[in-house]
Amino acid sequence: MPIISVIIPAYNAEKTIKETIESVLNQTVTDFEVLVINDGSTDGTLNVIDGIKDERLRVFSYPHAGVALTRNRGLVHAVGEYISFLDADDLWTPDKLEAQLKALQENPQAAVAYSWTDWIDELRQFLRPGGYITENGRVYEKLLVRDFIESGSNPLIRAEAFQSVGNFDESLEFSEDWDMWLRLAACYEFVAVPSAQILYRISPNSASFNVWKMEAGSLRVLEKAWAQITPSIQHRKREILGNRYKYLTCKAIEGNLERRRGLVAVRFFWQAILNDPAWLRRGKLMLIVFLKIGLAILLSPQQAQGIRTSLRKWFSKERPFQRQ
Repeated sequence: MPIISVIIPAYNAEKTIKETIESVLNQTVTDFEVLVINDGSTDGTLNVIDGIKDERLRVFSYPHAGVALTRNRGLVHAVGEYISFLDADDLWTPDKLEAQLKALQENPQAAVAYSWTDWIDELRQFLRPGGYITENGRVYEKLLVRDFIESGSNPLIRAEAFQSVGNFDESLEFSEDWDMWLRLAACYEFVAVPSAQILYRISPNSASFNVWKMEAGSLRVLEKAWAQITPSIQHRKREILGNRYKYLTCKAIEGNLERRRGLVAVRFFWQAILNDPAWLRRGKLMLIVFLKIGLAILLSPQQAQGIRTSLRKWFSKERPFQRQ
């Protein structure tokens, strides 16, 4: 019986699924199973998977139902002592599972291990680092203020924890992963692996580009949280809401710039500063936000992308980012 079950929900992922699966098969830990849950794909996803020969790989196909139910379907088939999820367009560094498994084995009081994240583009080129936030122990309040897990492709979780907190909330179309991390954090301790081991792919076809539904899902998660938070956290409600709208603002102007995304970014930005006016003091960040919103609203997507690409090249030349 494998010690780890890796669950990969896949919907029309023919362009990325092979690289994603290989990032698991190339892990330094080898005692695992890979469960690809095909969520009613209509492209060549299954054909690509058929070309991967590894006895640890199993595929299950169902009618299209969305990521929450698809992850839950994976949990039904999983037999590992530890569970990890990986979206079909994201990647792991080869030491991801080993480092997180070691962290949980050395911290038996913790049920969740997580790592840092780097953002990559469709061609796997580095875009920017994630938050690189390290929190250990009881992290519920900090996770409510900011989702520092940053994606559904990150944690390694003790399987027994799902027996306590239940499965993913299938009524949530978006932010179902944040909801799950909060439910786990309410019951268990977390342990951080301070290393960038999750490569989160930014693509115009990603589900995360639907910022309208992402907002609705985020507000649903917060409604659930408001009903349960203790009085000691009540005073942080505006900060929490402000942080979520900061995140939504940045998501709206991420990737290809277009008018409707620029307009919704204005609304998100307004909600962010209503709840946290101090955000306006972030001078350089505000310049970038205003510039992207302006490009999205005033120019065609092609013109906006051309200017954005030119500015990125100039900025990289003037101040190259040095990864640690």
